[in-house]
Amino acid sequence: MVVIRLARGGTKKRPFYSIVAADSRSRRDGRFIERIGFYNPIATGNEESCRIAQDRLAYWQGVGAQMSPAVARLAALPGKAS
Repeated sequence: MVVIRLARGGTKKRPFYSIVAADSRSRRDGRFIERIGFYNPIATGNEESCRIAQDRLAYWQGVGAQMSPAVARLAALPGKAS
């Protein structure tokens, strides 16, 4: 099954997450099929904190991919379309 989830990057104490479509059996930060966005929880000022390619998100959901709860929460935020 394909799942849309967060893959952690960045350094210690400075997280940065990629929003990826991946096989559910692969590791959290391991192999993924496609990167469809990002989430920066410590964005300050006028930095962009989240971007999701809505067309790719709709495509993956259309072929049966499930979103993780964290990605579902981020996708529901207003103004995150790209």
